[in-house]
Amino acid sequence: MLSRPLAEPYRIKMVEPLKITTREQRQELIKSAGYNPFLLKSQDVYIDLLTDSGTSAMSDNQWAGLLLGDESYAGSRSFDSLRQAVQDVFGFDYVLPTHQGRAAENILFLTMVKEGQIVPNNMHFDTTKAHVIQKRGRPLDLVTDIAYVASDTSPFKGDMDTHKLDQVLTNQRDDVPLVMLTITCNSAGGQPVSMANIREVSKICKKHGVPFFIDACRFAENAFFIRERERGYENASIADIVREMFSYADGCTMSAKKDALVNIGGFLATRDEKIYRAAMVWCVLFEGFPTYGGLAGRDMEAIARGLYEVLSLDYLAERIGQVRYLADRLREQGIPLVEPTGGHGVYIDAQKMLSHIPKEQFPAWALSVALYVEGGVRGVEIGSVLSGRRPDGENDYARMELVRLAIPRRVYTDRHMDVVVAAAAAVRDKASAIPGFRFVEEPPILRHFTAKFEPVGGRTGVLF
Repeated sequence: MLSRPLAEPYRIKMVEPLKITTREQRQELIKSAGYNPFLLKSQDVYIDLLTDSGTSAMSDNQWAGLLLGDESYAGSRSFDSLRQAVQDVFGFDYVLPTHQGRAAENILFLTMVKEGQIVPNNMHFDTTKAHVIQKRGRPLDLVTDIAYVASDTSPFKGDMDTHKLDQVLTNQRDDVPLVMLTITCNSAGGQPVSMANIREVSKICKKHGVPFFIDACRFAENAFFIRERERGYENASIADIVREMFSYADGCTMSAKKDALVNIGGFLATRDEKIYRAAMVWCVLFEGFPTYGGLAGRDMEAIARGLYEVLSLDYLAERIGQVRYLADRLREQGIPLVEPTGGHGVYIDAQKMLSHIPKEQFPAWALSVALYVEGGVRGVEIGSVLSGRRPDGENDYARMELVRLAIPRRVYTDRHMDVVVAAAAAVRDKASAIPGFRFVEEPPILRHFTAKFEPVGGRTGVLF
């Protein structure tokens, strides 16, 4: 295991003040937000671990790139910078910029998915699943069974079950327009996918003539785990591992808001010119001209620079080292976690921590509310609220009820992580007093973003 640097491999040049609230204030704030952490104002959150998406601190080099952005409508040199970076890092020749990752998913699925078709993935995250369903397709999760065992410490719990994939493609080839693989596997706890699994998925797809795409938003973190855990890669550079990972794929979607270390942006990339030409039509319609897509030139410059920066082994060791620091401290307090620690955050096993709350009352949602009330810490539920409803209208109950504490890149110190641990310990001590929740307002798609709730049992607050 690569040791964490003695200190962060960067210096702080600018700070942003944080607002500290009282517990009583937070009770009223979360109540006013319909008990939905997404609906809180960011100024009322002390430590924001809602997501690592778009929340990174950019480097001085990236900020310098913003000033060099070419805002030309067509033929922007900033697009050339982005395309060159994608070619260098991933090996794909054709690139379409988008305003963020879900836009790349939208364009890809509009191009390739028809009504009734199946899209296999190791494990769909919320927007990927929603885009498949919106195209009237069927998302199919084929992650290995160990991914659903929180305590299992297998090194690559994000792997796809290749036997199941081969069966699906053997029996239903004409119903599968493409196969996707999400690295790292967010819904399973940020767990990595092995190079061997990527290679085998590619082999099966080629055998059946099915395009293979990777959701690449945390590609560098996945490469770090391959270097650390997979035999034969312990001395390889992150850049070489990344190039091999993507050499097996026909293309990728990318939310640059993660491992490109920027606050907005994404892209669809492929080596298949036919797919590129077909996707370009939708890019023009939904995003913009193919050389800017949904982005300003300055943002393309920042993404291009971030894609190179994220390949630093020192950066990744510190980044993942901080995630492990938080996990180690939580374990010391007896907080049940998804094991082993993933790449971009720590996932608390809410079903185990709040075992008195039935699945119908959303234990992971209850835990996310309680963490905010206790410490001003905002995490996110990765459970049955996020899973949504099945076509028959019933809740699609998740196999795991998790709260993700996603750590923004280069933003918080370990002392902030200590505050998170203290909040979790306080919740642990009052676990039996935490109520479940039920819907008051429920939107039909991606309900977790804007739904409103109330505590079960007529309570007017939480943890009384």
